[in-house]
Amino acid sequence: MVLTKFMDHSMLPEKYKSMNHEEMEARIREIKQKLGDELFIPGHHYQRDEVIQFADTTGDSLQLAQVAAANKKAKHIVFCGVHFMAETADMLTDEHQVVYLPDMRAGCSMADMANIYQTEEAWVELQKLFGDTMIPLTYVNSTAAIKAFTGRNGGACVTSSNAKSMVKWAFTQKQRLLFLPDQHLGRNTAFDLGVPLEQMAVWDPIKGQLEYDGNLEDIKVILWKGHCSVHEGFTIYNIREVRKKYPDMKIIVHPECSREVVALSDDNGSTKYICDVIDNAPAHSSWAIGTEMNLVKRLIAKYPDKHIISLNENMCPCLTMNRIDLPHLLWALEMIENGEQGNIIQVDSETTKEALLSLERMLARA
Repeated sequence: MVLTKFMDHSMLPEKYKSMNHEEMEARIREIKQKLGDELFIPGHHYQRDEVIQFADTTGDSLQLAQVAAANKKAKHIVFCGVHFMAETADMLTDEHQVVYLPDMRAGCSMADMANIYQTEEAWVELQKLFGDTMIPLTYVNSTAAIKAFTGRNGGACVTSSNAKSMVKWAFTQKQRLLFLPDQHLGRNTAFDLGVPLEQMAVWDPIKGQLEYDGNLEDIKVILWKGHCSVHEGFTIYNIREVRKKYPDMKIIVHPECSREVVALSDDNGSTKYICDVIDNAPAHSSWAIGTEMNLVKRLIAKYPDKHIISLNENMCPCLTMNRIDLPHLLWALEMIENGEQGNIIQVDSETTKEALLSLERMLARA
């Protein structure tokens, strides 16, 4: 069970609704200066610019959790991301460190597509079909409970950066793997490693059934029917339009995009990989990027010598990531300043113990 400590944060106090940006920014700077090394603010790449300006470091979710864990001076870690990221940070940090999420509503639709009850039920049903031939892998974009499930069942976590090496490892352990919760990352990774689509099945947690036409013995990968609502929004149509309008433009996408979109793109990789490719690209090169809009806009501003667009320019930013805004960040910091107990993310010890097994198996092969 994951415990969270918080005051009633369903409504932002009126005080913050009446403050202008300049006032809030000034107060945040004041509190940061006052708390000094005791405060650490990690900011995910997909956060708003108004928030990311106050981040002490930026990066992917696991990277941020690891940096937070390495910062032993910080007593207060205000994680500007989403719920599962703050959970991971809490599990990796020391007992004297407290992890906060500025807005407790900042969840992740993908992580929410695999809850522990569905997963336990699926594991029982799949074992009836396949016996002891499976190992579970979970994307780090999952709840602490799902990480713990993979830990106690011999599995591990994966990131979009190391998914290939972890899938390779999984196949040295068992004949088949169950990949949670993002079917697209699982499918793209397995396909790149030579597993044909015909050997991949999909588990539908809503219907509680396996989607597959063929001989069950042929199945190598069972994909959880989950997805990222942002990355699933990039389509073949978007690629065709870019190719038509900008014939020389390179297209790079995140592997959370569908197999069809990844196949038609020039390159794909994690958020960090995308950032590195753009950073190392020659001046005047042209890029269409298939990932979250806040990051794409930031890359456009950072590299004016390159022609950069979103693969889908009508795409909205990640709605749950965008719940962390300036008023909520200031609210969280003022609670810390006033010694109030609010928006604390605290994972119970048993879940932490099992989830760390999953994380450690991955980190041992990083």
